[in-house]
Amino acid sequence: MKEGPLLGAHTSIAGGLDKAIVRGRDLGCNTIQIFTKNSNQWKERHLEQDEINAFHEAREESDMGPVVSHGSYLINLASPDDEIYDKSINAMFCEMKRSEKLGIEYLVVHPGSHRGAGEEEGLKRIVQAVDRLHQKTGGYKIRIALETTAGQGANLGYKLEHIAQMMESVRDNSRLALCLDTCHVFAAGYELRDGKSYERLFTEVEMLIGMEYLKVIHLNDSKKDCGSRVDRHEDIGMGMIGPEPFKWIMQDGRLKDISKIIETPGTGTDKNSEKDRENLQLLRDFAG
Repeated sequence: MKEGPLLGAHTSIAGGLDKAIVRGRDLGCNTIQIFTKNSNQWKERHLEQDEINAFHEAREESDMGPVVSHGSYLINLASPDDEIYDKSINAMFCEMKRSEKLGIEYLVVHPGSHRGAGEEEGLKRIVQAVDRLHQKTGGYKIRIALETTAGQGANLGYKLEHIAQMMESVRDNSRLALCLDTCHVFAAGYELRDGKSYERLFTEVEMLIGMEYLKVIHLNDSKKDCGSRVDRHEDIGMGMIGPEPFKWIMQDGRLKDISKIIETPGTGTDKNSEKDRENLQLLRDFAG
């Protein structure tokens, strides 16, 4: 039985995938997020059976879960360039295969950038990509979690309407989930700093998408102000969002069973474990 809020951090897989679980446990996490390969390279990673077994054993020993994986930053399911598009779908398929073998529940991905082709065309490309991926992965339990974005450049997903449209258009949306990033939605223009605005955000999530799809929340403060469309994470309570909205999130009964993951500056590197510990402890204190 898990104690306290469902709270964790993005942890490093250096030295082996199972080490990410050990690092999470050492930080007092009961849920974590990982990369299953180098996030800035196209090169794929084949998992050996002993790696998979070690991961499952570490997870069982620590009672860690849900475990979330994050897709490569190079993936662009909205790309108008057919070569990049097909490469992205293949990379996403490999991410899903690895995550499924590891028993990971959710695979978070940035929806993609239309690169000037227009939002409608970009959204259509994402839907087609997800349908192709679902076709290739029949019987998989892993769910793709579409992440809200800050809206830098031509990135899609900075409006909840974008996510809603993707989910409505995909043939099997029971295999999709929503990942809400506090820094991203704030930078995209969703005000969080007063009670009414906070409530408005989650009312929109409920009305446009459905709270039952919200499975992951990335807890990050923002270096830039509301509506800046700039994705720059800050430590909890130290940025433009400030501490109050994080208190509300940690005390919100609707969000109790949702994985809340920090991706604050330096998270996922061993050098930053003390800062991770501070951010996590602050959030636990907020939860009361």
